[in-house]
Amino acid sequence: MRMRRHLVWGSMLAVACVAPSVASAQSVAGKPPGATRPTAYNLPLQHQSIALYAITPRISSPLAPLVNFQNAEIKFNLQTLMNTLRDNRHEGWVLAAYPDPKTTRPLIGAGFSLDLEAREHLQRDPLNTMPFLEPSSAQLWQAAGLQPAQLDSMLDQYDRELETWKKAQFRRKIRTNSLFPEISEEDATALLRISAIQAVHNARAYCRYFDEWNGPQQMALSQMVFQMGVNLEEFTNFLSAVNNPPNYGAPLAGSFASDADYWKSVQDTLIHTDWARRYSTRAVSVIAMFDPIYASDPYEAESRVRAEVHPLHSRHRRRAATLRTASVSHKKSSSRRTHKS
Repeated sequence: MRMRRHLVWGSMLAVACVAPSVASAQSVAGKPPGATRPTAYNLPLQHQSIALYAITPRISSPLAPLVNFQNAEIKFNLQTLMNTLRDNRHEGWVLAAYPDPKTTRPLIGAGFSLDLEAREHLQRDPLNTMPFLEPSSAQLWQAAGLQPAQLDSMLDQYDRELETWKKAQFRRKIRTNSLFPEISEEDATALLRISAIQAVHNARAYCRYFDEWNGPQQMALSQMVFQMGVNLEEFTNFLSAVNNPPNYGAPLAGSFASDADYWKSVQDTLIHTDWARRYSTRAVSVIAMFDPIYASDPYEAESRVRAEVHPLHSRHRRRAATLRTASVSHKKSSSRRTHKS
């Protein structure tokens, strides 16, 4: 009985919207005496779906901030970030499911994870009201406008191919560009866009003064969030620095966005990390964007950072070169001694 009463009441509420489109209907307020009162039983079938929609509670989707994103919310162009992320020097661009180099879990496009579960990411900063959004891959897939059945089919196929090819052969196929495309360029771009927007949203959750930064600074943090995800939590010195700018606790006018000394201290928290040494090319381009001069002179900003970042592989190469030189010298010396004798 409760469901019927709700349906009848909803139909009555909706009739004001649907009655004008019914050929023989008049407005509820102007119906003549004796006219049949609209109910769930006599409302035309073609309008019942509209009535039901009218009484269905509108539940706010947790993905609404991503789906409703507007580029005016940030000080840089989202497309510029997307172009950077699909560059081979950063994330690359593959139109078929391929294994993550470390975990072998499936990725696609510019590193979009295909099988992540939704995760809880607590906001630990009491002064930041922005919550983190960590939806599942399936949720982001649908938010990008792609069909769920397509994702299920791709995951099944990926499991079969990984079992057959193993990771090494999979990686060779990527290098030779011999994987058959499973999604279109447009679909991959849509996945990249929704992932980039998620990174922007979570960048705000990491930094309470994100909106006070200039465009390159906002883009730099968004790129770090895209690349590291929840692992950015481990950069405690960096997060402490960006959340404690000059005049911390006082009303901010955004002037600290051009404070060279402050941003140098922020850069220093990143320059000496293992991330910067291990992924030096990527790190230099990101760290340089925090420099207030980046917008006017990106080459100078990158040059400053490059001079301080010491890649791990450089030391390995120098050590290997030293060993090779020593080995060659030893062989030559041994050869001379043998020849003399």
